[in-house]
Amino acid sequence: MVKFRTGVMDSGVYTRFSPDLQFRGSRSVAVAGGADSLWVTDHLPSILPASIWRPEHVGITRLAPHADGIYEPWTALGYLAAQNRFARLRLGVGVTDAGRRNPAVTAQAAATLQHLSHGRAILGIGTGIRDNNEPYGVDWRTPVARFEEALATIRALWDSHGRLVSRDSAHFPLRDAVFDIPPYRGTRPEIWVAAGGPRMLRAAGRYADVWFPGFAQRPKEYRQRLETVRSAASDAGRDPAAVGAAAVFSVLTATRAADVDALTDSVGARALTLCAPAEMWARHGVDHPMGAGFTGLQDLLPQVLDERTTLEYIDRVPRSLVREFCLVGTPDEIVDQLAEWRDHGLRYAVLMNLSAIHPKLLNGMFSNAALISVLRRAKRL
Repeated sequence: MVKFRTGVMDSGVYTRFSPDLQFRGSRSVAVAGGADSLWVTDHLPSILPASIWRPEHVGITRLAPHADGIYEPWTALGYLAAQNRFARLRLGVGVTDAGRRNPAVTAQAAATLQHLSHGRAILGIGTGIRDNNEPYGVDWRTPVARFEEALATIRALWDSHGRLVSRDSAHFPLRDAVFDIPPYRGTRPEIWVAAGGPRMLRAAGRYADVWFPGFAQRPKEYRQRLETVRSAASDAGRDPAAVGAAAVFSVLTATRAADVDALTDSVGARALTLCAPAEMWARHGVDHPMGAGFTGLQDLLPQVLDERTTLEYIDRVPRSLVREFCLVGTPDEIVDQLAEWRDHGLRYAVLMNLSAIHPKLLNGMFSNAALISVLRRAKRL
């Protein structure tokens, strides 16, 4: 049986008073909870509409006033590597964007981090999402094809051993390209692939060290997709069991049930469900405001939603929908939920504590104690 491991995801948002306040808090939580890794996101806009990022709705805005003020992840990881001498956490980006980042630059960044972190780097990678690409001039018509070519390019450069590389590609052709950062003690960063659709799941099976989805799904769906990934690994001549099973979870937690209920009913928590697909909304008896065919976070443009529209959209969101979209509850309840996911194949849970969206600032800040409790108990799963 593979040991159950955990990581902590930091949203990487700018904070007043100290620019690294949130990073220091997340690192402390990861160390105190015995987590294996610390992660940062790769976003330009937030997944929440900035229009509701106001003190009357979200308590943490008093410390982090800009919802879309998100730091560049590879720069942040370099900073965290310098602070990681004693913590010895693995460091990852969850996940970097194959759409707006040239894969040669991504290969360079990940190889650099592997050296600076003494072999503890993880390259999380996926197609990216619409709001990080389309508004910035990236062609969003073929994200999966771009991802496949990006990953092939990274592999080709890493395997070149300094020799010139030329390869044809519709998206990232190489012509006498050179890459000469050597592996760290013979190792390159592990590649964790965020994949959900059939084609991406097959790509994860062919190339990924770990399957690493971050979208909304149920445990039984996770098991089915994991089987698809491992079947694709087998078809590619790989050992299916060698592909690890991880996932990112948004967490809403507090030590008291009343605080959990306040979190679940908050404007911020209900707005998170705009990232859920229409079929998830339908299971709870409500229609997604974006329409019956809406696929979720992959297609959401939260930055264009004004406050009035957002509040109208989330007015009918029930607690049950929030509880399916996130891990919600006291530490005991969260660990019970993780145990169900473990029973469906999960072996590595990366937890992103979003409890700071509680309307009261102190309640959100105190949620770190609850998350530490979750991390410590999850290690025993």
